[in-house]
Amino acid sequence: MLRTKCIFKEKELEDGLRISIMSRHTLNDGKTPDPRLLEPGVFDRHRVELAPHPKIVGMWYKKRISWEDFTLAYFMKLHEPVESRSVDELVVLARKQDVTVMCVEDTPEHCHRGLLAQRCGMIDPGLEIRHVV
Repeated sequence: MLRTKCIFKEKELEDGLRISIMSRHTLNDGKTPDPRLLEPGVFDRHRVELAPHPKIVGMWYKKRISWEDFTLAYFMKLHEPVESRSVDELVVLARKQDVTVMCVEDTPEHCHRGLLAQRCGMIDPGLEIRHVV
């Protein structure tokens, strides 16, 4: 099963393998390490290649691009060779064990983890996906 969840939500047994798909683990300034994310066990793996490009994230937060443009840019990135292999690996892994992909947003709407889950579901329509809010 593939789950999506805010990285700040409490760790649960159902999470299985916890994967951060954030480009960086910093405060809003983009430079200062976020102490909440430095704690051991917050996540098991960091897959930065599954994060959107930081410039696209910044443009979205500053309302310089629409959600549709953000979505298009992120899906285009997921089709690049390294990212595409990582998505395929994520699908295979989620078929074998519980996996939770995480980032900072509270909900999967207007969040790349929801888009990543959508892409995984396109690759494997039988993959069980749950969004934890």
